[in-house]
Order: sequence, then structure tokens, then C-alpha cells
Amino acid sequence: MSAGLSVQRAAAAADERPLVLHVMYRFDTGGLENGVVNLINHMPADRYRHAIVALTEVTDFRKRLQRDDVECFALNKPPGQGFWLYPQLYRLFRALKPAIVHSRNLAALEVQLPAWAARVPVRIHGEHGRDVGDLDGRNRAYQRVRRFYKPFVSHYIALSRDLGDYLTGPVGVPPARVSQFVNGVDTSRFQRQQVEAIPGGPFDPAAHWLIGTVGRMAPVKDQLMLTRAFIALIGQAPDLRPRARLVLIGDGPLRAQCQALLDEADLGGLAWLPGERTDVPAVMRGLHVFALPSLAEGISNTILEAMASGLPVVATEVGGNADLVTRDVSGLLVPAADPEAMAAALLRLARDPALAAAMGEAGRARVEQDFSMRAMVARYQGLYDTLRGHNAGSHKN
Repeated sequence: MSAGLSVQRAAAAADERPLVLHVMYRFDTGGLENGVVNLINHMPADRYRHAIVALTEVTDFRKRLQRDDVECFALNKPPGQGFWLYPQLYRLFRALKPAIVHSRNLAALEVQLPAWAARVPVRIHGEHGRDVGDLDGRNRAYQRVRRFYKPFVSHYIALSRDLGDYLTGPVGVPPARVSQFVNGVDTSRFQRQQVEAIPGGPFDPAAHWLIGTVGRMAPVKDQLMLTRAFIALIGQAPDLRPRARLVLIGDGPLRAQCQALLDEADLGGLAWLPGERTDVPAVMRGLHVFALPSLAEGISNTILEAMASGLPVVATEVGGNADLVTRDVSGLLVPAADPEAMAAALLRLARDPALAAAMGEAGRARVEQDFSMRAMVARYQGLYDTLRGHNAGSHKN
């Protein structure tokens, strides 16, 4: 670490661009991390330098970064409170001298204290979504942790109205210190003229109707619910068995469980669970409907990517999903943890291809208008500029 920091000191001395230090728990495949990569890749390189600090590990996901001036630091933190990590973080912040430390989600919030101690002038914290331990935001322990660190944070970013209300409500952050931003999607990468076969996939989009989802297969994403919904769909509409197919993209603890459920229902041959894929645009081009069964969400990157790809969306009505999917216009919203409702929504689209196509077109138009990558980058860059201009370093409230 010391040799790397020496190099960084020398580089920083020769580079007058202010440094934004993005801090997260782990730099690996995920919507939050994808948003950071998109922000760095698309922000004009002459405005800010960027570096990434992962409290645990940095994986090959770093290869998604298209700039060669982005340093990544992995601190290999074990589970649990990281007070012992404060001296290391303090030294890192003092060595790199960032203009901005931008942490994401509760697991990285603790870095705000050593950033304040190291006199980092602007300290931003982003709330991107909730995990399975706090689906409704009522976990008192998590609220207390956020209130403890509140004096050390200059400004907050909430990725949905739900998260913004949580910060200004139970956490007690003054509204003036909270901005609500939404993610952006690269509409040049996520688009399609017609349905195409997914590379390496077993299904023919001309003969099959593909229901798909993309994401880490963890409890909060609840792919088990979508799997149960698919089983219910085939049970309710046996005529769909020859053409309905399920595509679950991602890896994690639920992958084997979903496969087991499908095999038990004798539907294993109607589903494809290939694990993690890096060619998500190609996956989206091969689907007919995108489903998101999550128990909690901030602003879902995959919903935006699906909408940009012209797909109708069926999503659970949690977190920021309703901020993205206009009910009965660009998709359908169903209650969380309700496979029967998900099955009914999927059946409605299967029976009405014209409705599904219209919803896909409406979703693409909404993304182009409200969720472009250019707009997202402008929002973040504008906030960075404003906070630095105002010397946002107050320790009050």
C-alpha cells in the first residue's frame, strides 16, 4: 500500500484535477457498482480524477473502467464494524488528498468519520437501496447508525423518493442536504431493432417467449419468487408450455435453489440459468419481457436497461421501481413476494403481444427523455461543482 500511495502522491502533485474518491463495500458486479463505472467512464476526463476504495475486495469488474487513470484500493476488511480500519483510512485520505469522498450505502458509511478527521472538504454519501435486513427502513439499529454518522456527511444523494423520505424522516437529515438523483443508462448500448438470439443460449426467440431477469441471485433480489411465478404461469396456462421460457442471469446463493424448484416441477428444460454474464445488452435483446421480483430496490439499473432495450417490465412495487415503471404504460407493478400476482401479470402480456410491444416502446421513450447517461453525469458533476464551490465542510447536524 505504501508504494502505491507514493506513486499516487507524485501523480496528484502533477495533476491539478480534483480527485473524487468513490468508496463502497465491494467493487464487484452489481447495480451500484455499475452506476459508479458509468459515472467515471462518461464524466469528462478534464474535470475530475477518480479513484475507487473497496472496503473488502476489488474484482475483475474493474476491467469495466475505460479510463487508465483510475486507481483501485482493496482494504480486505473482514465482516463487522470497522473502527480498527479508521487509521488506515485516515492515512489513505491524507495521502491521496481527495477533494470529495463519495461513499455508497450503509456498509461504506463508516468511512465518513475518518474522511472528516482527514479534513476532506466535501463528503457525500449515497443511499442506493436497502438490503434484506431492512426492507422497509424500520430497522432502528440502522437508523441509529445513520444518525451517528450524520454530522460527518456534507451532503446526501438518494436514488429514489422512498430513500429520500427515509433520510429526511427517521434519519433526520435536513432536506437541503439531500439531493434525489436517478441513474442513467447508455441508450447507445441498450437498444434493439428486433429480438435476437442470446449468444450461447438454448432458446429461439422466434419460437419461444422469453421472460428474463438479470441480477445477483441473493435473497433481496428474490429470484425464487419469479421462479415460482413461472411455475404458476405454466400451471395456469398449459398452452404456454411449448413457448414460454425463463432466463435467470446472475450468480449467487439462490441460483441452485431456483434450479431445484424448476427441476422439482419438471420444468428444468424450460429455463436457463447460465450464471453471470458480461454481455447484458445482448441478453436484453433476446428477451420478450423483463421481470424484476426484488424485495427492495433503490433505482434499478436493470429496469432502466430493459426499458432502453424496448422491453415491457413487470416489477415489484418496492423502492424506486414505481419511479421508473409507469403503471399500465411502460409495464406492470405487482406486490413483492407474491408469485401469483407476478404470474398473472406475465400471463396478461403473453396473451396481449400488442400491449407488450406498446409498453416496450413507451419505456424506451421514457428513458430517452428522463434517464439518459448525459443527464445523469450532468447531475453528479453539477453537485460536485456546487459543493466544492460552496466549500461544503460543515460539521453541523
